[in-house]
Amino acid sequence: MQLEIESRKKAQQELHDKVEHLHTTLESLPQVAFRADAFGRVTFVNKRWFQYSPCPATFPEVHPDDTSMENVWTDCIDSSQPMEQEMRIKEIKSGLFRFHLLRMIPVKNKTGIKSWVGTFTDIDDQKQEEKRKDEFLSIASHELKTPLTSIKAYIQLVERIESKQTESAIATYISRAHDQVCKLDNLIADLLDISKIENGKLKMNKKPFDMEKLIENVLETIHYTNNQHDLKIERQGDPIVKHVNGDAFRIEQVLINFFTNAIKYSPKADKVILHTAVKSNEVYIGVQDFGIGIPEQKKDRVFTKFYRVEESSVQFQGLGIGLYICAEIIKQHHGTYGVHSTLGEGTTFYFTLPIS
Repeated sequence: MQLEIESRKKAQQELHDKVEHLHTTLESLPQVAFRADAFGRVTFVNKRWFQYSPCPATFPEVHPDDTSMENVWTDCIDSSQPMEQEMRIKEIKSGLFRFHLLRMIPVKNKTGIKSWVGTFTDIDDQKQEEKRKDEFLSIASHELKTPLTSIKAYIQLVERIESKQTESAIATYISRAHDQVCKLDNLIADLLDISKIENGKLKMNKKPFDMEKLIENVLETIHYTNNQHDLKIERQGDPIVKHVNGDAFRIEQVLINFFTNAIKYSPKADKVILHTAVKSNEVYIGVQDFGIGIPEQKKDRVFTKFYRVEESSVQFQGLGIGLYICAEIIKQHHGTYGVHSTLGEGTTFYFTLPIS
């Protein structure tokens, strides 16, 4: 009996020490940190908590437009899984709502969840910086669009005047100027798309379309715009005979971007392969190159905004927004996207679309 009592005391002391260690750790964090029981009742808060809440039992006030803490807790308890959620919470001193990243981690034992550990990390400065950058992109791209349209019109006018002297040096310079203006026009279009995505205004005009016809148009476009005349495009896989419901213009934009990247990042290769497959309820399209490849640890980031792989950023020009736009287009079609790559051997970018 005495041994059992001693054993229980020892176990209780060990548990107490672990809890004290956890509380000390939470107190030392730069974030707002707290601990709660399995039912979501707060049992400990660190000092930073009181910048956003007057008492330990009350969660910080959340912005009316954001998900409430009650709903967050319900989702956490129902799923019993870790969770991340961006929300704005009210700072008591200033009265302002600041963006925070809420992280919830369950602490489990053999019988299930016994408590939760949570942190609020202030990301307001980062969010405001992103907002300012998006506003700049929106204004700059719109302002650039107007003079660029005029420049294109003047170039086309001069091009008509010089059309009778196609071998002249002036005609060559005009053609080159036209090509550069088209490149600039594409960059501005991408910036406008970024602005629309950030503001939730990138709309899709969805209706059934012939995917095979779209692929044919893309291959023709790549053929006439590709400077590597000895590069071949091979087709492997099933023909897509069923119509796909979506925005054909936007899907064509994705496919052209994949081909452009494939050609751009494999300058010494002699071919690019287009893979197609049809499953019961979706189509698969992949573009495979035999170029420089992407390091394993960086593949997950290539679809993020403004990200460029360091190994290629010096050798190849670009803003790092094309794949981000492609990802958003596929998301709005309820499809999937991804990349397979081996460094030094090549890369395959792919996407799937539901047929109906």
